[in-house]
Amino acid sequence: MTETTKRPTSVNTDLVGRFYGPHTYEVAAVKLREFASATGATNPIHFERATAQTEGYRDVVATPTFAVVPAQAAEASYIGDPESGIDFSRVVHAEESFSHVRPIVAGDVLATTVQVAAITDRGPLTLVTTSARIEDADGDLVATVTSTLAVRGA
Repeated sequence: MTETTKRPTSVNTDLVGRFYGPHTYEVAAVKLREFASATGATNPIHFERATAQTEGYRDVVATPTFAVVPAQAAEASYIGDPESGIDFSRVVHAEESFSHVRPIVAGDVLATTVQVAAITDRGPLTLVTTSARIEDADGDLVATVTSTLAVRGA
């Protein structure tokens, strides 16, 4: 970009590569049930501990998209960082993808670290991509969540 080219937003591109966290999230069965209900899940492993245990889990199992909860909680530290240059009132969610190593289960204590993976200007938008690495209490990878936010210009 040349000196005369104006960027569409004030998002700080110098933060690409920066990490935020880890942020701790304690997974409660009630939250898994609420999320499963809100997303229309019907499998009883998301609601009933006994059924989940019959299927080999220690407790109620999260739906795959539940990983967004600890990921967004950690991502908030980046978005809320004054250095980020992000005006959250101008943010639109663009894309999200999940990669799971194992299911999230009630009782898990998760640590999520978010990395600013990429910042790209596209017309009147700035696309901000983050990658959230979610680990369990033993430091083992549970899931990664890649998220792209579209930040609208003024």
